[in-house]
Amino acid sequence: MNRIASLDRLKNEEFDICIIGAGASGAGCALDAVLRGYKVALIDRKDFASETSSRSTKLIHGGVRYLEQAFKKLDFAQLKQVRHGLEERHTVLKNAPHLARPLALMTPVSSWFEGLYFKIGLQMYDAFAINDTLPKSKWLSKSEVLAKMPTLNKTKLHSGVLYYDGQLDDARYCLALAQSASESGAAIANYLNVDGFEKDKNGKLTSAGLTDVITGENLHVRAKLFINCTGPFSDAVRLLANTTLSERLRPSKGVHIMLPPETLNSEYAMLIPKTSDGRVVFAIPFEGATMVGTTDTENDELNAEPTLNQQEMQYLADTLNPYLAKQINISDLKSGFGGLRPLLAADPSKSTKSLVRDHEVEVDAASGLVSLLGGKWTTYRLMAKDTIDQADEIFARQNACTTDNHILAGGENYSFDSWKTLSDKTGLLEDISQHLVKKYGSRASLIGDIVLAEPALKERLVAQYPYIKAEVIHTVRHEMAVTPRDFLARRIRLEITDWNETLNCLPEVAALMARELGWNEEEKRKQIDAYAAEIRKFISDAR
Repeated sequence: MNRIASLDRLKNEEFDICIIGAGASGAGCALDAVLRGYKVALIDRKDFASETSSRSTKLIHGGVRYLEQAFKKLDFAQLKQVRHGLEERHTVLKNAPHLARPLALMTPVSSWFEGLYFKIGLQMYDAFAINDTLPKSKWLSKSEVLAKMPTLNKTKLHSGVLYYDGQLDDARYCLALAQSASESGAAIANYLNVDGFEKDKNGKLTSAGLTDVITGENLHVRAKLFINCTGPFSDAVRLLANTTLSERLRPSKGVHIMLPPETLNSEYAMLIPKTSDGRVVFAIPFEGATMVGTTDTENDELNAEPTLNQQEMQYLADTLNPYLAKQINISDLKSGFGGLRPLLAADPSKSTKSLVRDHEVEVDAASGLVSLLGGKWTTYRLMAKDTIDQADEIFARQNACTTDNHILAGGENYSFDSWKTLSDKTGLLEDISQHLVKKYGSRASLIGDIVLAEPALKERLVAQYPYIKAEVIHTVRHEMAVTPRDFLARRIRLEITDWNETLNCLPEVAALMARELGWNEEEKRKQIDAYAAEIRKFISDAR
């Protein structure tokens, strides 16, 4: 992906479809549309997956909680959501094998009856997963549970139910969607803010006025159809297109905390089925840390980045502690992150945690704007399909959706064992080579080429992590990383796993980016100071 080339296209060409928002749904729509033969533009006011799509629980799932609620309340909308999620789970795993993989989850139980309850529920969950290759759930004895997760509280443990879902690197998966769309012909650029729309004499949208956030330049992109995929910010774009529309979304905030890997000391994740507010909480190994989340609170602060606070952190610690032999303290926190869910709310009296994570494709008859509202990560492809099916209807075309079998960038001919060839060729250590293959898939060799051309770039950015300097160069050249946060938060995931080490390697990352992007000393210092201030605010808010 080349931002300068994309900007040139955006300024000078007319597109069939311009998609606003480059999270999972927007990037998914761009890939689907371009594969159907449309001329496509994809833009975002920040970076790819910079909001909700990089702040998920990293699970590919149908939703165990939704299944329970469906039967308890005879809520068929919840049941439909579970079925869709489990149908799509297989596709998400298949299409990017380097970024998504099966994950075993343990549900500790305190009695025989509780174990039976969850075993029956998870057998039903298995039954909904048609044409799926993941192992089925099992009811394990206390000794079997402790062998897999030795840090659990033995005195309260009766047994456990093991089941499987999927795990993904959400930010890099979204990036792979954008890369795949770009390589199929879409014009894609980050850091383009939509300021307003121009309309024809019938009130239909014809172009969007944009500001390049990096340079301050103003430009226009022309398109026959505009699709709004901005998640929790969708109402703002809808009202920009038509001020008479009513708001449709009720965003809720969810946070996760990152604790040391010793918290679980296991490759298995844990589902905590009972919480004080009726949700479920997960504790999941991710990128060398234990991720615990999530919360669910009303949120109307859309202009401020959601961050952790003491109350949220304590809630998660208090939820996890009864299951652990050694109690955690929130002072053990390595980092954390907050995100916003784009919940659709027809009934303002309902709490956000009771709202279904379903989606809707809305067409505004006055302006012609199509908005993809609601949804969740696992069903991004189905959401995109429904949206581009609607575009087909608007254009009076009939195109087949082929995204269910489209392998994403880096997944082509993927083999995890290719790390050995990479290591032999470059001299990179085992943990580094394995990391590169997991994150870049079959394109890890491109980073190997950078290392061979400049051996100093094989050095680690942080002593205890497998990230290396060559990755900075690669992501600037090939993945449109234009700020240190693009790299540290989303190209690698260091920001969400370790705030202190993010600060420590920030100057080196900025120096490498300056070399590639032509920053002078003043610009480099500006980039360092701005990002360091953000990280310090996260730390301050969490204390």
